[in-house]
Amino acid sequence: MHIVDLTQQRKTTKAFDPTHQLSKDEVAAVRSLLRMSPSSTNAQPWHFFLASSDAGKAQVAAGASGAFAYNEPKIMNASLVVVLCARTRMDDAYLRQVLDQETRDGRLPTEEARTNQHHVRSSYVHKHEQSAVGLLQWSARQVYIALGFLLLGAAELGIDACPIEGFDAAALDQSLNLEAQGLSSQVLVALGRKSDKDFNAGLPKSRLDESVVITEL
Repeated sequence: MHIVDLTQQRKTTKAFDPTHQLSKDEVAAVRSLLRMSPSSTNAQPWHFFLASSDAGKAQVAAGASGAFAYNEPKIMNASLVVVLCARTRMDDAYLRQVLDQETRDGRLPTEEARTNQHHVRSSYVHKHEQSAVGLLQWSARQVYIALGFLLLGAAELGIDACPIEGFDAAALDQSLNLEAQGLSSQVLVALGRKSDKDFNAGLPKSRLDESVVITEL
């Protein structure tokens, strides 16, 4: 199916079939979509938690209580739940880890290329660290690029998906001990197969007209 057709057909799933499980190949594809997502300067300022067991999903569901309790069934009934986290800090050790991986992968064939890449990426990180909003906002924007890749990739794989921003980030961060890891939860994605209780499946898609959202220069 053409990618444009996928965007016309995919919908956010509101209820999942709790008996359905993703295959090993589907889970491997999800992992690849996340890992291969692009980011500014290839900084990869993220970490992804994948929960497929009841115990793992219950850890994620710690963020779906109180005002967000309506999202708890989506988390617990999905086949797989992804927690997309942004890095709150990127020290020199982390930046050199990325640099060393690029060198091993053959992207930096000379010492000059390696030095230049490290300088550029470090300057971006330092610039955002010193900004009024801090590094986290920049990292979070990169996370949302990965979110887009995941949603479109899931549609191509025939996997139903629901992005979830309605959760208590502080409670989830505590459940996964994210602060100690220099991470902050940004958005969740529940993946699986829609159930017959998914009211959204039968509704037409709705988007603003092109004239409202697109301007030609």
